[in-house]
Amino acid sequence: MAATHAPTTPPDLREPPGQAPPRRRRVGVRAPWWFVVPAISIYLFIVVVPSANGALFSFTDWNGLRPDWSFVGLDNFAAVFSDRTALDALVNTLTLAAAATIVQNVVGLLLALGVNSLVKSRYVFRVIFFAPVVLTPLVAGYVWSFLLSPNGAVNDALRAVGLGALAHDWLGDPDTALYAIVLEIVWQFSGYSMVIYLAGLQAIPAEVLEAATIDGAGAWSKFRRVVLPLLNGAVVINVMLCLIGGLKQFDQVMAMTGGGPGTATETISTAIYKSAFSLGDFPFSIALAVVMTVVIAVLAAVQFRLTQRKSF
Repeated sequence: MAATHAPTTPPDLREPPGQAPPRRRRVGVRAPWWFVVPAISIYLFIVVVPSANGALFSFTDWNGLRPDWSFVGLDNFAAVFSDRTALDALVNTLTLAAAATIVQNVVGLLLALGVNSLVKSRYVFRVIFFAPVVLTPLVAGYVWSFLLSPNGAVNDALRAVGLGALAHDWLGDPDTALYAIVLEIVWQFSGYSMVIYLAGLQAIPAEVLEAATIDGAGAWSKFRRVVLPLLNGAVVINVMLCLIGGLKQFDQVMAMTGGGPGTATETISTAIYKSAFSLGDFPFSIALAVVMTVVIAVLAAVQFRLTQRKSF
């Protein structure tokens, strides 16, 4: 029987006697963090530090001009929660954000399902539906304020088709003004939601849909059991963007109603602007801004927590 010999290490590759082998360096573990240091530094300098400094002034009586000020504790926040206009603005902001988030996502998803077909004109419709997104929100708000005026195109169209009884001062009625703004927001930004949902739809493997069809799933069952669960990521992103955008809504409100009539469309953002630059009450406006920041952070965190792993 032939003898077997263990492989021997060549003399030039052997470690010198009494010397420990060199340690292997961990490559690619800590190095990537150094690349984000410049971006984090700029973000801290431009966003975090000014925001923290501004939040500090919410506990003072600083009037925005004089260099001297003193701490007043929670007096500004007590004034915020005892002010009727601020409370109305908070309710209007939550209502607007909820309505815009729900309707915009439903419309955006329906548009995405429509333009995801194989019809030849699908690219034309994608451009048409996305076109309002590129408009400046302030400009779009002014355009819709003319459309919804008592003698605007909307009421003229209703009168032209024999529905003049439905003609209305949409922005002058406290019962309809806020929802008219929601309509404008949905019209302008549904195309943005459509693009996100369309990307999610195109990422669904065709084999999965074919397998569902072979199993006998109908159109609604396929959408409910297959498509919607695979769109969970797109739903989370869209809902969060819509919610945050609705909670800090300012441009369309100022362009269409200015917060009126009365306080029917007053939002936290418009109340902050008026308190600071119209009334000169900077401590109150800063405290209101802190409240808005906390509300946005809490609701965004709750929404993300509830939807990131939700199975539809």
